[in-house]
Amino acid sequence: MSDVASLVAAAQRVLLSNYRQAPIAMSRGQGCQLWDTEGRRYLDMTAGVAVCVLGHADEGLATAIANQARRLVHTSNLYYVENQVRLAEALVARGFPGGRAFFCNSGTEANEAALKLARRFQVTTSGRPKRLEIVAFENSFHGRTVGSLSVTGQAKYREGFGPLFGPVKFLPFGDVEAARKGITAETCAVIVEPVQAEGGIHLPPPGYLQEVRRVCNETGTVLIFDEVQTGVGRTGTFYAFEKERVLPDIISLAKGLGGGVPIGAILATGEVAKGFEPGTHASTFGGNPFATAAALYIQEAIDRLGLLERCREAGAYLANSLTRLAERRRPRTRGARGRGLLQGLVLDGDAAPLVNKAREYGLLLSAVGGNVVRLVPALTVGKAEIDEAIEILDRALGDV
Repeated sequence: MSDVASLVAAAQRVLLSNYRQAPIAMSRGQGCQLWDTEGRRYLDMTAGVAVCVLGHADEGLATAIANQARRLVHTSNLYYVENQVRLAEALVARGFPGGRAFFCNSGTEANEAALKLARRFQVTTSGRPKRLEIVAFENSFHGRTVGSLSVTGQAKYREGFGPLFGPVKFLPFGDVEAARKGITAETCAVIVEPVQAEGGIHLPPPGYLQEVRRVCNETGTVLIFDEVQTGVGRTGTFYAFEKERVLPDIISLAKGLGGGVPIGAILATGEVAKGFEPGTHASTFGGNPFATAAALYIQEAIDRLGLLERCREAGAYLANSLTRLAERRRPRTRGARGRGLLQGLVLDGDAAPLVNKAREYGLLLSAVGGNVVRLVPALTVGKAEIDEAIEILDRALGDV
């Protein structure tokens, strides 16, 4: 029995069977490349599900993490954490003036905090305790904890878990009239992804999010943008909402924020932030010195390396390459869509077989929305790596 076979057998004995892992285990990485325990090399176009914005084994990030680990890993939020304050300053300065931050450990925790803050704000600050309804959107994804799951607009994730958090109303994403009718004076908050990533990489129609903002203003509804996957430069601007020229009341962040070290956050306007008073919400590990040191390094590296501009350039190159590939491989493919380095190849059927075949050829991808192959490489990805990915994809399409 090989080492991998032994590992798989052990995993099947001791782990819950809630994942569908590929039968490989990674041992090391460098940039956009990974090597498994048997020495095979892979081109990684997943970046840990849009997490490793600097790629794998970045020396600067490793040094920042090691240095912090030697000084101080954790103290809790019983005391001020200098790195946490500096990170909050950096995130607010990116385009959320007057905002305040709360730190946690993951995207679903960030969305839980956002929902709690919206509810608390309506009760204590706005004086409207009966405003309980949350408006979310069909095909959305906001996380796996009960609150985040409750506002995820894909029934397959909610089935079998009994009564969930509510009341929640789901509207069709991109439908202006539905938003005008569905967001009312009874709505506590609207939660929406600026780009629906897990649902199949759906972009909002021009002006749509601006109209949602306008209706929220008219009705006194808190607007939450879930930037867990789209934030930290993934779409070519630090926050995806910058492209839409609209400001939310709350932003949730995670994934790329720590470059692979678990960290999540919400930013809230000064007014909405009044909803959280001492004791109303907390996180033992949230924003600890170790995680925020990694996130501070990511902030510095984004500017020093010009990663936002590089993301826009590489994203345009990837989008064009995928579009040309889709044209060549019709009718198996139906086109490409995305923004920045959040791109998808749309197929005429299930994307999983193509993802599996590409992995056999040394290319790591993921499937979203059933029929979409997602490419979310490190923001440092180069044209040669994109070309290699397209070549392997083309070959895999020919074989599937």
